[in-house]
Amino acid sequence: MPEGRPAPFPFHLLAPPDPAALPLPRPVRPAEGVRLLRDALYRLPEGCRPLTVDLWLPESAPEPVPLVVFVHGGGWRTGRKDDPGPRLREWEPGPFARFAQQGFAVACPQYRLSGEARYPAQSDDLAAALAWLHARAGELGLDTGRTVLWGESAGGHLAALAALSPPAAGTGATITGCVTWYAPTDLTHLGEDLSGIGRPAADDSRSREALLLGGPPHRRQEAARAASPVSHASPAAPPFLLLHGTDDSLVPARQSVRLAEALREHGHRPELRLVPGANHLWVGLSDEGVRDCYARTLDFARQCTVSRRD
Repeated sequence: MPEGRPAPFPFHLLAPPDPAALPLPRPVRPAEGVRLLRDALYRLPEGCRPLTVDLWLPESAPEPVPLVVFVHGGGWRTGRKDDPGPRLREWEPGPFARFAQQGFAVACPQYRLSGEARYPAQSDDLAAALAWLHARAGELGLDTGRTVLWGESAGGHLAALAALSPPAAGTGATITGCVTWYAPTDLTHLGEDLSGIGRPAADDSRSREALLLGGPPHRRQEAARAASPVSHASPAAPPFLLLHGTDDSLVPARQSVRLAEALREHGHRPELRLVPGANHLWVGLSDEGVRDCYARTLDFARQCTVSRRD
């Protein structure tokens, strides 16, 4: 190299690191028999914040454990990855720690919100989280061949989409079950269902669905169909547990009924439970009723993963 000329800059150093090769966070112990790894980096979307996932793991397990992936709600606009809703926030131990105590791993991923990116960015992020978990399954002690998705509200919508994407969008994971709590499942008919309970949907750019799709569903019909789990029901769908309050004033219970009907048309027998008197987020439901919804979710996850293993 000629004297006085600087060495070429190593531009490869500017490339983002591979999240699958980064060190895992140091674990903490939030409850007896549970390890928690907070904010493990799983994706670096260009032009956006890094995306992380929390991992709740059994303290010790003789073999790889089944995986539950929880997807948070918030109207695709807000929300925390580790928040299952206001009725479960104060539980001690928390709902995810209780799953880990029962021999499950629980992953709670972030995803891009509608203020950051339109659909399908959110589904792309969930697929990336599943791929990251599969890539690191050996060091984390995960059996991603037994993966159950669980989401509440908007997170239930994303979980259902992922469960109905063949085969788990090329992530390497095998989805053996899906649980949705009060989730929108048919964006093309959401306005109609809201009108049916006396709550017309907003037809402008301020609605949650419009912010997700880039416009009101009736003007973005192709995108609304693509973003609706009912459009993806098929004979290959995994088992579903659909829980929805009969008095839900934000996402009508008819939305879960629509998905159950779509799955039945393809020969499935989804478990649909309409919870009497419950509003969105389980508002108005007794503590015992909330515990029952949680217990049903745990039992369903156990059935989906034990049958797969055996």
